[in-house]
Amino acid sequence: MRVQDVMTTDVVTVVLDTPLKEVAALLSERRISGVPVVDTVGVVLGIVSEADVLAKEAAEARGRGTLLDWLLDVEPLLDKLSARTAGDAMTAPAIDVGPRRPLHEAASIMLEHGVNRLPVVEHGRLVGIVTRADLVRAFVRSDAEIAEEIEREVLGRTLWLGPGEVEVTVRDGDVRLVGTVAAATEAELLPRLVRRLPGVISVTSEVEVRPRERTTA
Repeated sequence: MRVQDVMTTDVVTVVLDTPLKEVAALLSERRISGVPVVDTVGVVLGIVSEADVLAKEAAEARGRGTLLDWLLDVEPLLDKLSARTAGDAMTAPAIDVGPRRPLHEAASIMLEHGVNRLPVVEHGRLVGIVTRADLVRAFVRSDAEIAEEIEREVLGRTLWLGPGEVEVTVRDGDVRLVGTVAAATEAELLPRLVRRLPGVISVTSEVEVRPRERTTA
């Protein structure tokens, strides 16, 4: 599966001069944890998350304490303290992903950067958004769906294996591969590719390399 298969295309966005109060209201009303900040043609400039809004509130609260409180606690949040708009509060640049990237790559990006959502960008413009919740939902797939993707995407489109070369069986997310292939690299690569698919719990590979036919002079 790829990002475009699970992303949301009806994306809530704001612009640079959207008041921060309005951003907070959007997050609350739509029950979302962040919104992309875009320009007039849909280029993503940054992200305003719940954490950005809370940082503003935390800075203001701490600033009402003693001078020592200010020096120790508020200084790291000074940029957020003066925030009045989405442009002031946003985290930039935004970490994004392309619509055709595999889901396991999107998950790795989220974990690496500690974010809960990724704007999906194609040709420089926003086309959707994918969240951790989307990836979790993708993981909960039927065995038939997993087997169909293995046969279509991994065996067919990636390794160019012919029908019947490898038999795929999936039970409760556990995948069993049985068959023969022409090259050792294919036999080694196949289980690695299958393990990356959403919903796959384990992979048992009994794929062997076919002996080369001897040619007679």
